[in-house]
Amino acid sequence: MVARLKHTRKLRGHVSMGHGRIGKHRKHPCGRGNAGGLHHLRILFDKFHPGYFGKVGMRRFHLKKNTEFCPCVNLDTLNTLLTEEQKASSEIPLVDAGAHGFFKVLGRGVLTRPINVKARLFSAKAEERIKKAGGTTILSA
Repeated sequence: MVARLKHTRKLRGHVSMGHGRIGKHRKHPCGRGNAGGLHHLRILFDKFHPGYFGKVGMRRFHLKKNTEFCPCVNLDTLNTLLTEEQKASSEIPLVDAGAHGFFKVLGRGVLTRPINVKARLFSAKAEERIKKAGGTTILSA
C-alpha cells in the first residue's frame, strides 16, 4: 500500500498515534510469527491449535502405492472375453487378459475349447488346465 493511503498519515502529529501515551506498542513483544509456541505462548497453542507440535504415525520412505493390486480372472470367465469372430472361427483364439484389465489368471472352472492366453501371471492350476485343453500360456510384461 502506498504511504498516502495508510492510516498513519492521519495520525501524524499526534504523540501516541493511537498506541497509548508513553512507552507502549513496542515492536514484537512476543516474538515474530509462531515463536514461543513451546515456551511462553504454550497455553495459546494448546488451546487454539491442539496437536500442532509433535509427530503422529509412521513414515514410510519410498512408498509404493498399490503394490498388492492384482485383479484376477478365472478360466470359466475367459470364454466371455472372446469376441464373436473368435467364437465362430475354427483356429485357436488369443485372449489378452491385460487388455481386459486382468493381471492374473486363476484355475477355477473348465475350458470348453483350446485358448491361447496372454497375461502377466498364471497360477499353477490355470497353466496346467490351459495346456491340458490344448492352449498355450504367454507371459506379458
